[in-house]
Amino acid sequence: MSTALSSTRVLIGTKLVESTVIFSPDTGKIVAIISGIRGSSDPTLALYNVTKYKNVTPHVIMPGLVDTHVHLNDPGRTHWEGFETGTKSAASGGVTTIIDMPLNSIPPVTTVSNFQTKIDAAKDSAWVDLGFWGGLVPDNVNDLKPLINMGVRGFKGFLIDSGVEEFPAISKQHILQAMKEVEQEKTMLMFHAEMDSGATVDVDYSLDPTLYSTFLESRPDEFETQAIGEIITASIEFPTVPVHIVHVSSHQAIPLLAVAQKKQLPITAETCFHYLSLAAETVPSKSTHFKCCPPIRTENNRKLLWDGLRTGVITTVVSDHSPCTPQLKKLETGDFFEAWGGISSVGLGLPILFTEGQKMTPPVTLSEINQWCSINTAKQVGLSYTKGKLKVGYDADLLVFDTDAEYTIDNKDVHFKNKLTAYDGMKLQGRVVETFVRGKSVYSFEQGHSKVPLGRLILEPRTH
Repeated sequence: MSTALSSTRVLIGTKLVESTVIFSPDTGKIVAIISGIRGSSDPTLALYNVTKYKNVTPHVIMPGLVDTHVHLNDPGRTHWEGFETGTKSAASGGVTTIIDMPLNSIPPVTTVSNFQTKIDAAKDSAWVDLGFWGGLVPDNVNDLKPLINMGVRGFKGFLIDSGVEEFPAISKQHILQAMKEVEQEKTMLMFHAEMDSGATVDVDYSLDPTLYSTFLESRPDEFETQAIGEIITASIEFPTVPVHIVHVSSHQAIPLLAVAQKKQLPITAETCFHYLSLAAETVPSKSTHFKCCPPIRTENNRKLLWDGLRTGVITTVVSDHSPCTPQLKKLETGDFFEAWGGISSVGLGLPILFTEGQKMTPPVTLSEINQWCSINTAKQVGLSYTKGKLKVGYDADLLVFDTDAEYTIDNKDVHFKNKLTAYDGMKLQGRVVETFVRGKSVYSFEQGHSKVPLGRLILEPRTH
């Protein structure tokens, strides 16, 4: 039995066209895409044994998002988020696949044993498909290949203090060791690219710690550019190892990345919804829910990040959903230096990008968003053969998007375990009204989430 969805606006390739998408909840695949609107009595639908049909015009049907940078903190810090609440949040925003980061859970995904603990905690707990990154720390180079064989999509390392003691920072020596270890493998090395050399910044810590400007001064652009320079230098020695720079926040990194890409080094980069929608000048004092690392920078910097994205130097946009408890945000004191750094946003990305994109000239298209948040992210994690596009034979991961809906984000309405986000009070245009994961509805705006988790764990080793 199959399901069919029709609309006058279906994102096929780079264009919105009038189509009917037919998919099987049993196989989880798209079985046909037919031009035009096909009513429920159309004999063509009978050929595919369609038992459920809906015309969602004027809403858009488009591929589900693949968010490759999410901290679910489960197990060990499940009170910060958790597989259930995190994946439900993702589903509510049309995210059909997320890749969980290796740190902030206890234990971190740095060994086979630790990864098995993560897998056991995640079983039967995901409302969307769920994959995993491994961690790169100073003492686990011999664990990398076994973790690849267990299905991690790649490895993340920090060039600066990660904020949690069980996930220490690495040096350039460790980067080179890891590159040598995995250069024949189907994988990727990713880096939190901030580096404090001690020579680039002289912060006056007597300044008011409740002012965002004080915190911003402590994490200057040079932290990112120095770290990215180190990573590029290492990549020159191992030019076959794919490298990815996570959460680029500084426009000063864009020329460095452009030169590396021009030299055909396999380096990609992401930025985040918050860097594209928020600006330092508008962060109120004591508003520690805006703290993240690297930091939100100036309005001019925000615009230049958009330029880097639209010209293709920055390749993906992700959430870097990094929640914690309200107590860890130090809301009572408003001290930016004491507060945990991280912004909760998984599932909010599509309307944020759509809203901000409509203000630009020319306006950002849904095709561009699909490229940044689905096609390129699926490629990053080795899933481009089955996710990111509406295409026959691909997973039936899709969403229905109301481009005309207008509303204001309210903390009490978000699905996160800890209902605190930097977007509280932001007016958005565009709402996800239904999300399908492999052909099954996991969320609708009217009825809420499916009663049982329908996501699967992605544990097969990469082939792409």
